[in-house]
Amino acid sequence: MSSAYDVLVLGGSGVDTIVYVPELPLPYADSYMIRPGIETRAGQTGDFVALGLRSLGLRTHHLDMIGDDPSGDLIRAFHRDHGIDFTDVLLPGGTKRAVNLVGPDGRRLSLYDDSRSQESDRLPESTVRALAAASRHAHVSITHPCAHALPLLHEAGVTVSTDLHDWDGENPYHEPFAHGADLVFVSTTALADPPAVMRRVLERGRAEAVVATAGAEGSYLLTRDAEAPLHVPAVTPPGPVVDSNGAGDAYAAGFLFGRLSGEPLERCARYGAIAGAFACTVPATVGAAVGRDALLAAASAGTEGGA
Repeated sequence: MSSAYDVLVLGGSGVDTIVYVPELPLPYADSYMIRPGIETRAGQTGDFVALGLRSLGLRTHHLDMIGDDPSGDLIRAFHRDHGIDFTDVLLPGGTKRAVNLVGPDGRRLSLYDDSRSQESDRLPESTVRALAAASRHAHVSITHPCAHALPLLHEAGVTVSTDLHDWDGENPYHEPFAHGADLVFVSTTALADPPAVMRRVLERGRAEAVVATAGAEGSYLLTRDAEAPLHVPAVTPPGPVVDSNGAGDAYAAGFLFGRLSGEPLERCARYGAIAGAFACTVPATVGAAVGRDALLAAASAGTEGGA
């Protein structure tokens, strides 16, 4: 029997306030005049992975905890406007939010409000089980409630991916995700020895592959039978780089599209690179992701990006 969804995305919903600053780090001053302005919009890691998957034609359902507040309304509208099925569970502390400072070169500094989550927050087991049973794959954000959902996903028999973001390879908080996923994404930003950390994830967990993203340097792919990570070059963005917000999420979506289409892992990484490059050309205040036809055309022609 075919599944209702290709991917179930768990966690990672929130609202960001985007502030474009003249430089990063931002020198102290009493005040700055900001252009093109300050804007609050829905979209954090889980939202953008879901958007990327939906734009690539994958049947996607997003499950997360958000507040009964104006920020939560923005998230519900985001999913409705982009045609993404969304199940929201009440988060008593209110919707998660952050402030993103974006420099002229597109680099980002994120300030996360860590006061919204509580130890007792949980996704309902019955809801997780029902959606997992209707899905081919689950992509899990590293938010607290999702760690408790991992065993339920394993019981359902779906494959699991996760993005550890800027993990340092040591923080124990990330380990349930690193060791409980079949496919692990991680940024090289805070890794002193990326190959060693990638190998350790493979040895201690269930992952068949670990992907370390390195921005303009491309990405690195390590599988269980490989002696060393394979370098996959970055691609040239199809337009000016204006914002790196969501580039990693877009990469993950592109990679998962390839994986669920049965493509070899190296080609999946190529898809990820194309999707991530496109994301860098989109302002954080705009919700847009590369489409299936553009991605496949760029990959097939060997050209970079694609609109």
